[in-house]
Parts: sequence; structure tokens; C-alpha cells
Amino acid sequence: MKHRMTRLGGFTLSALVVLGVSACSLAYEDVTVQKNGKTLDVTGVIDADTVETISAALADSPEITTLRLVNVPGSADDEASLNALAALVKDNNLATRVPANGLVASGGTDMAVMSKNRVIEKGACVGVHSWAIGNLFGFDSGADLPRSDEAHDLYLDFYETVNVPASFYWFTLEAASPEGMHWMSAKEINRFNLSKVRLDETPTETAAEREARCNALVF
Repeated sequence: MKHRMTRLGGFTLSALVVLGVSACSLAYEDVTVQKNGKTLDVTGVIDADTVETISAALADSPEITTLRLVNVPGSADDEASLNALAALVKDNNLATRVPANGLVASGGTDMAVMSKNRVIEKGACVGVHSWAIGNLFGFDSGADLPRSDEAHDLYLDFYETVNVPASFYWFTLEAASPEGMHWMSAKEINRFNLSKVRLDETPTETAAEREARCNALVF
């Protein structure tokens, strides 16, 4: 049986082995939240428990209106979390915001676009790459599958729901391999309508400088 397990900020199956981490244990930092007025600061890797974590915080503090994604480098299991988390955001009419010094990548980038009221501030690190499906022989990259493969449907359906063009999904598969990460420019973020507030596209750093800065923030 195949198990989808990587939209994980560069921590793919092979990367975990290189880092000396058991691919079976998939060690990562769980999502933690911190209330800050009407904002909930979110840090960590999304998994099946994230919905429960955020739901509990909302139950304690119903005045919360915004999820501020401080450092969300990926998702451990999209099938278990993607649609459930998007429904939570929608049902509670939550806004999402990635601050200028914040980072989202892979499944974290998916979380950033779950709200109809989504803002990505200029300077925020927004990473994308191809997902992978782990199996007994290694992993298959989403980029290697034909576009007609039903494995794409989870993501295509999700992006349609949150009003992000399908072209963004195909862009993520081509932008970087599962082991790598592409850090989006302001122009690319605007191109795919990832932020409802358009970013100033005036370059403030080179692509290489952005890559070095953002890679240093991934935990």
C-alpha cells in the first residue's frame, strides 16, 4: 500500500535518511499554537492532529479571526489533513497571514491559501515542490506521473475549492523535486493569486539570496 507522506518542506523520504532520521518514524515538530489577541500563531508540521489542536484553541478563544503562519514547513500526511484543515478554516471564517519574517513551504503553502481572506506579506518565504508517495521501494514523485493519474485529484480538487488556479499545482510539481524546494518570488505569488493583497514586485534580493535566507529558516 502506498502512503502519501511528503509535502514536508524538503524532508522527503530520501532526505530523512540522509539526515539520519528513520523514514518510518518521520520525526518532525508537531504544530503548536500561541494566542496573540485575535490571532493564533501557528508553528510546526501539519499532520492529522493539527485540526484538533487548532479546534481546541478556537473553542477556548472564539474571538480568534486569523491564523498567522509563523513557520509551517510542510505536511506529514496530506490525505489525513488537507481537506479537513481547509474545512476548519472555512467553517470558522478564518483569515490566513504569512508575515514578512514568516515561512510556509510545501503543505504549509497549501495552508496559507485555504482562506478566502489570505495575505502573504512581502519578504515571507513561500516554498513549493513536488510531493512524493512513499512505498517499499523508495518513493514516486508527483511530477513523474501522467497528468491523467488520479493521484493528482486530491490537490486539483483542493485548489479549485480555494480558488487557486490548477496551473499553480502543475507549477509546484515542476518547480522543484521532492528533495528540493523552490522559494517563490513576489511576481510568482501574484501570478497565481496566492495573496489577496498583491505584493510589490520590485526585487529586493536575488533568487540565490532568497533561497539562502529561506533555507536557513526551515527547521
